[in-house]
Amino acid sequence: MLENLPAYLAIGTVAGILAGLLGIGGGLVIVPSLYFLLSRDGVATDIAMQVAVGTSLATIVLTSISSVLAHHRRQAVLWPLVVQLAPGMMAGALLGAVIADWLPSQLLAQVFAGFALLVGLQMMWVRDVRGHVQLPGPGVMAASGGVIGAISALVGIGGGSMTVPFLTWHRVPIHEAVGTSAGCGLPIAVAGTAAFVALGQSQTALPPHSLGYVYLPAMAGIVIASVIAAVAGAALAHRLPQPVLRRVFALFLVLLGIYMLAR
Repeated sequence: MLENLPAYLAIGTVAGILAGLLGIGGGLVIVPSLYFLLSRDGVATDIAMQVAVGTSLATIVLTSISSVLAHHRRQAVLWPLVVQLAPGMMAGALLGAVIADWLPSQLLAQVFAGFALLVGLQMMWVRDVRGHVQLPGPGVMAASGGVIGAISALVGIGGGSMTVPFLTWHRVPIHEAVGTSAGCGLPIAVAGTAAFVALGQSQTALPPHSLGYVYLPAMAGIVIASVIAAVAGAALAHRLPQPVLRRVFALFLVLLGIYMLAR
């Protein structure tokens, strides 16, 4: 399946540009793209979605490091909040990976489709989430992190689509919310990837060059392209109409969700 390297580079390019342009994670592009490629190339249908999700999380481990450093240099990462959220997020990510391993691949694909549909609708109609309440205590923060981590690992994303609204709802300014979300994405991805690697060890139908549920050729191609493309996306962010682009991407997610649910 190394002949798919151009496709992996293309996926990484799109994911990187969207990350730099709209500030969203690439998992919402990476997971369905890999799922369709792996299914087309004959990867067993009962593990194709798990491989797509595990590989997506592995790419986030590497790409989120540069994102965290960039936000940290701008003093946009509220590290005390990361410390409060991260333990729950890591525990939730481990649980989410276990659930993903247990679910039939087709059902996991439908879970992802439902999540993509909800994110698309939220992006389409919710323009601004304004803070209404103060941040909760440590217990609620840990529990909230657990929910975000579990859903993120289940669908192969870094959690920004949930962490940012959660923080802004609790009166965290948007730039700090985005930076702090980037800081939270790394522990989610690390814990989730480790779990998918471990859980996939017993599988015998994995594609060659896999480490558990992580397909290394796809991970490498996506990471290389996305890191470069994210820089270009950030530059384009100042030239292109973001509200229009957000609505176009939101429409894409809605259509993607409907298509995957109907399969």
